[in-house]
Order: sequence, then C-alpha cells, then structure tokens
Amino acid sequence: MTLYVEGISKEPPNKRMAQFQEMMRQQLESSMHAELEKMLDTATGAEKEVSRKDFDGFKNLFHRFLQVKGPSVEWIKIRRPPEESIHPYDKIAARGLPDNVAHSLNKLVVVKLNGGLGTSMGCKGPKSLISVRNENTFLDLTVQQIEHLNKTYNTDVPLVLMNSFNTDEDTNKILQKYIHHRVKIHTFNQSRYPRLNKESLLPVATNLSMSGQNAEGWYPPGHGDIYASFYNSGLLDQLIAEGKEYIFVSNIDNLGATVDLHILHHLVSQPNGKRCEFIMEVTDKTRADVKGGTLIQYEGKLRLLEIAQVPKAHVDEFKSVSKFKIFNTNNLWISLAAIKRLQEQKAMDMEIIVNPKTLDGGQNVIQLETAVGAAIKCFDNALGINVPRSRFLPVKTTSDLLLVMSNLYSLEAGSLTMSPKREFPSTPHVKLGSSFTKVQEYLTRFESIPDMLDLDHLTVSGDVTFGKNVSLKGTVIIIANHGDRIDIPAGSMLENKIVSGNLRILDH
Repeated sequence: MTLYVEGISKEPPNKRMAQFQEMMRQQLESSMHAELEKMLDTATGAEKEVSRKDFDGFKNLFHRFLQVKGPSVEWIKIRRPPEESIHPYDKIAARGLPDNVAHSLNKLVVVKLNGGLGTSMGCKGPKSLISVRNENTFLDLTVQQIEHLNKTYNTDVPLVLMNSFNTDEDTNKILQKYIHHRVKIHTFNQSRYPRLNKESLLPVATNLSMSGQNAEGWYPPGHGDIYASFYNSGLLDQLIAEGKEYIFVSNIDNLGATVDLHILHHLVSQPNGKRCEFIMEVTDKTRADVKGGTLIQYEGKLRLLEIAQVPKAHVDEFKSVSKFKIFNTNNLWISLAAIKRLQEQKAMDMEIIVNPKTLDGGQNVIQLETAVGAAIKCFDNALGINVPRSRFLPVKTTSDLLLVMSNLYSLEAGSLTMSPKREFPSTPHVKLGSSFTKVQEYLTRFESIPDMLDLDHLTVSGDVTFGKNVSLKGTVIIIANHGDRIDIPAGSMLENKIVSGNLRILDH
C-alpha cells in the first residue's frame, strides 16, 4: 500500500485536488445564490416572481457549467448518422399529400425565434421589424404565410413569438396591426440571465434594473432557453389543451423556413413506424457553411455537434465537406407533449455554450447559453430530413438582403420562391463592403436593385453607388480605393468585369 506523505494529510494528491476543487465549486455556487437573492430582494410582485423563475433556470445552468470537466464529446466515439436516421426530402415529397391536410395543420403551432435586435445591420429595435421586400418586414411575411395557410385549408394555425426583454415591448406594439388577419398571435419571453464577470464568475449587475450601469448586466440565454421559458409561460399547457401536438420552430430571419406540408405529413404519419418527437431539417453543406452545426451519431443517439465542441486538433476535419456533409438549418419540428414530459422530468440536457463578451466600459464578461437543436438527443425517435437549400435563406447581412430584394426571387403569400428564369438553383455569392453594412446606407447606394438573374459572384468594396436598371452577370468585382468613388451608370450591363478606382472596365 502506498502512503502519500505531505504535511499531515494521508490522502493521495489527486484526491486532495479533487476535494479542493469541489469545495471551491460549492463556495462559488453559494456566493452566486447569495448574489441572486440580494437582487431578488430589490423587486416586488410579478417582476420578483418572473425573475425567481429565471434565476432557478440560471442556477441550474451555472451548476452544470461548474461541473463540466473537459470536452463534451470524445472524438473517437463520433459516428456518421445511420442512413435511416436522415430522410431525403425528395422521397418524402414524392409520396404526395393526403386529402385531410387540414387535420394535420390543426395540430400545428408555428414558433418564431424573435429575440434578436437589428444592431448588426445598423437598425434599432427588433430585427423582425426590418423591411426586407416590398416594404414587408420579416414579421409581415411570417403573418402572411400563416394567414394564407389558414385561409386555403380553413385551419387555425397560430403564430407564437419567443421574444426577449430586448424585443418584447416593440414587438407587442406592432402586433396591433395584425388584429384583423386570420392568425392568432401569442408571445412569451425568453429568460433574462445575468452576465458574469470573467474573473470572479459572479453577476456584474447589482439589482434587477435594466437601466444605468445595470443595462449591460443582462442577456437572453440563447434559443435553447425556449423549452423552459415556453413551459414556464403557461402557453405550452394552453396549446396542448387546445389540441395542438407539434411546433415548427425557426429563426424569424430565415425566409426559407415556411410550413412544409410534406414534412408535417411525414411527422404525423409516424416515420419508421414509431412516434417521432423531433425532426431537424438539415441541408447539404457548401464551403460557405463549414462552421454550421452537423448531425452525428453518438452513443446510439442522434446529436448536434457544434464547432465550439470540437477539439482544436479536429477543427479542419469538422469543416470538411467530405466527412460532415450536412448542417443544421435550425428549422425544427418538435412534439409539445415531449417538451412537457422532459421539462417535468428535468431531463432536458443541452451542452453549455460559453460566450465571451466585452462591455462598453471594457469589462470582460461571459454569458452561458444553450442551442435549441442541441436537445435532439433527449427526444425519442429523432430524425433528420435533408431538405433543399431553398429552405435555408437567412438574412444576416445586407449582402443577404440584396439577394432577397432582387429579381432572383418572386414573392407570393409571404413566401419567396427562386425565379424559374434563373438557370442555376444556387444563389450567387455576394460580398458587400463596410460602406453597405447599415441598412439605411445600403439603401441609398442603389437607385434600384440590379438584375441579378445571371450573376454568379459579386464583390463590392469602397464608395460605390448603382444607378437604375443595372444588370450584373457572371463574376463582377467593383473596388473603389480609399478616396475614390465609383458610380455605376444607369442601364449599365456588367458581365465578368472588374471595375477599379478609375472606372476602367476590364475583362475578368
């Protein structure tokens, strides 16, 4: 028997270290609970009740964060998903639709993730209120899509918006305009969690106020919070009582995420002869999508693997289009009863994303987040469906906005469809420079949106403006050097051209 002699302890050093680490974790958790209670003492009534529910969720997340030891996946255990777990969309669509589509639609609720602001595109307020096509906002298009379904099939598909404390007030004001539309709209709020000082791991906020120094002390904890906040709001139980069975969840800025009747029928008709509780829409990865989360088989379950979980030595392998061929679109179809069961059993297990931020004053903080798709491993008989790229049309930048505003797409009943006049099904690669980042500035640079039906690639850099009725074809690169300005004349047709600072037009 080996005796470890160091001071008076006879415990082996690694055991003592583990005991010390556990003691430190407990002390930190105790300090965190005390800080949260102090903040709760500054509130009263409904605010206190809501904040207590939020803090209960945060305590659980913080506890799990402190327990994490090493990576959440062992690379050697990762397997490609079995073929029967990823169903091709074409085969599903080929089966056609039953006569009673309305029966399936009446079991459905559409949920849009509406917690984000438009700040990255230079806009104030909720991103969903940015105009994207013919003066229609993301929210307008969503309401039009669902209203069209309800009128066409005489159904009652409601819309649920998951807001955050950043978007709730402005969104609720605008909802008045939809009172006479044939869509019932419900909202609930994401939790509000405290940002943590990177060094002390304690909250930077001192009370529950959202103003002054505390304004930067709070954050909405990622879309993985949907399960707890939906359940806590009471809306989940209300919808189940109304006979609803499934939610279709997507980002409100993904203009391709419309209700697909073929996927809905596949879901309710029990694929593989089993009741499916979770469907994730995936699509083929291109070189532009190398950072997107992918589906893997891990310890016998489908699982979402995000780039943040990948050990550094394997990042290039993760980005490989040949090994990991698909990525998550974040279009998800989920059983309401299963969400209720997993919440009540406290069995919803999602990997924690540690997101570092720097506040305006220079203070380094972290925020603990989760992703909605990461819960796939908790649901029974989960599936992936490999959908066409057209179901993934996110608008994150003004480069994306240019695509959806152009003649590449036609708009009907709130849905965008690729023009049949375009010879290639893929969208052009568009890269607009920093002069186009903010929506208002971007709009002033186009007298009208160019014809882009035959465009493959567009790069624009510097002080560039476009006149009316410009046509862009093939590969077009326009670069105005610092101090120069390029005005593309009205009626110009640029095909495979490089336009440089002195407006010489060269063959590419």
